[in-house]
Amino acid sequence: MLAPMRYKKCGTKFIIRVDQGEEIVATIKQFCETTGIKLGSITGIGATNKATIGLFDVATKQYRSTELTGDYEIAPLLGTISTKNGEPYLHIHVNLCDARHRAVGGHLNAAAVSATFEGIIDVIDGEITREFDERTGLNLLKL
Repeated sequence: MLAPMRYKKCGTKFIIRVDQGEEIVATIKQFCETTGIKLGSITGIGATNKATIGLFDVATKQYRSTELTGDYEIAPLLGTISTKNGEPYLHIHVNLCDARHRAVGGHLNAAAVSATFEGIIDVIDGEITREFDERTGLNLLKL
């Protein structure tokens, strides 16, 4: 069994490490649930050997997903943390670079850590929720 994600709190920030074999998005979401994070941002770097990224097709209002396997550097991962229906909602984008230094990117649905992932969650005091917007087909920030 793998060790759970490790972290250290520094002021309003959490420095996190997601270990080999763990899934990044699910692990961060669970961490936000456990610690009560409702609003913030996340940045990170690391490595994955299996990731699913998406691109939102504005015309069809659907995400088109692509699964990537092989060695990729996460260079970088950026996202926001908010809530939807009382649960943490992660909106994360990622750039992935292969061995030839070619980059692909998009909305991160899932990624398995192949070596390590390290990130910084910057917690913002407050809560902003999301709601589905019929016009765009997206879960938009309710501001």
